Amino acid sequence: MSANAAIFRQLHSGPRPLRLPNAWDAGSARLFESLGAAAIATTSAGLAWALGYADGGKLPVDAAIHAAAGIARVLTVPLSVDMENGYADDAATVGETIRRLLDVGVAGINIEDGSHAPAVLAAKIEAIKNTAAKAGSDIFVNARTDVYLANLADASRRVDETLSRGAIYRAAGADGLFVPGLHEPAEIQAIVAGAGLPLNVMAWPGLMPVHELGQLGVRRFSAGSGISQMLWGQAETLARDFLDSGRSESLATGAMPYGRIQALFAGA
Repeated sequence: MSANAAIFRQLHSGPRPLRLPNAWDAGSARLFESLGAAAIATTSAGLAWALGYADGGKLPVDAAIHAAAGIARVLTVPLSVDMENGYADDAATVGETIRRLLDVGVAGINIEDGSHAPAVLAAKIEAIKNTAAKAGSDIFVNARTDVYLANLADASRRVDETLSRGAIYRAAGADGLFVPGLHEPAEIQAIVAGAGLPLNVMAWPGLMPVHELGQLGVRRFSAGSGISQMLWGQAETLARDFLDSGRSESLATGAMPYGRIQALFAGA
C-alpha cells in the first residue's frame, strides 16, 4: 500500500468530513493543495469540459488517464479521480483502466451506477479490487449511486433504494458511498446509520453547514463541478465584456498575480 493510499483512507475516519474542492486540471489541483486541501479529487464534468468533451462518458479513457498523470505530477497529497462509469460497460476493461491509474499514483476513484442495474457497478468494483490486490496496491473505491441525482426511485423510496444499493456495493468491496443530491438531514442520518460505509455528500443548495454534516456522521464533502461551473460563468462574463467593449479594466479586477501563479509550480 502506498503512503498516499493509506493517508487517503485515514482521512475518511473523521471526526470532521474530508473537504474536497474538486479540481479539473493540474493547475486547479495544485492551487487547491496550496490552500490546504488534505487531498484532491477531480470533477469528471469539469475535467471533460477542460479537455473539450461533454460530460457523461464522452471523455476517451486515454485522455482521462493522461489528465490524472498530469495532476498527480504536481501534487504531494492523495489524489482521487472521478471515473464516471469507468468509461466501459465491461468489468474486466474497467479493472485494466484502474491498473493504469494505479501506475500513475492515484489513491482513490469515484465510480457510478447511473441508470444501470446495481449488479453492473458491483461487478466493476470487484474487478477493481481484484486488480489492486494483484498489483499489491490499495485504492479507495467511492461508489456513487444516482438514486437522488437521477431520480431513480420515488421520493418515499429513495433512502431504502440507496441503502439497498449501498449494501450491494459494500459487499463487492466498496470503501465509501457517494450520494449526490442527498441534502435532507433526516435522510442523511438514516443513510449514515444504515450504509456501513463512510458517506460522501455533495454541495447542494440548502445543504446544512459542513460541521453539522459531520455531527450527522458524514465523512466526505465534495464540491462536485460547482467551482468549475462558477469559473466558466466568470470567464463568460469577462470574455463578453472584452469582446463587446475592448476594455482592459475588468481583466485586472480580482485577478491572481502572475508571480503567485508561477510560484505554485516552482520545481513541479
